[in-house]
Amino acid sequence: MSAENASNSQHYIAVQQADFDVAHEYAELRKDNRSDGAVVFFTGLVREMNQGSQVSGLTLEHYPGMTEKALQQIVADACSRWPVNRVRLIHRVGTLAISDQIVFVGVSSSHREAAFDACYYIMDYLKNRAPFWKKEVTSDGERWVEALDKDKQALDKWK
Repeated sequence: MSAENASNSQHYIAVQQADFDVAHEYAELRKDNRSDGAVVFFTGLVREMNQGSQVSGLTLEHYPGMTEKALQQIVADACSRWPVNRVRLIHRVGTLAISDQIVFVGVSSSHREAAFDACYYIMDYLKNRAPFWKKEVTSDGERWVEALDKDKQALDKWK
């Protein structure tokens, strides 16, 4: 779909249909990187149960241009809060099957606390502020997935 590097050459942000290779993304966070003592990453997958319904697949849609800009801002905000050196953020769109990878967020930093916090922050804000729309195929038919209260409340810890 689209891939765009954030303004910092150490950050990579992509919105794409293609799958990603976790080992490659981890290697990119470590490549020629002698200053960082921590790399933390999260990979989100399509699960077969959600909100009490059996799920057989999902479709992720986004608003090109707006989505990448929102992701860049989330990464920039995380980098302003913690001493983060590298970020790799990939979010897939299109039709996905059970167990397919949806999102990769990887962060490197000198220390583990900053890497963990920045990764968690990016995921919390991505879930709440990035313009993605998720439609699940369930045993009851198709449905658009609404944001959960727990996801909205997760932002409170970052205030």
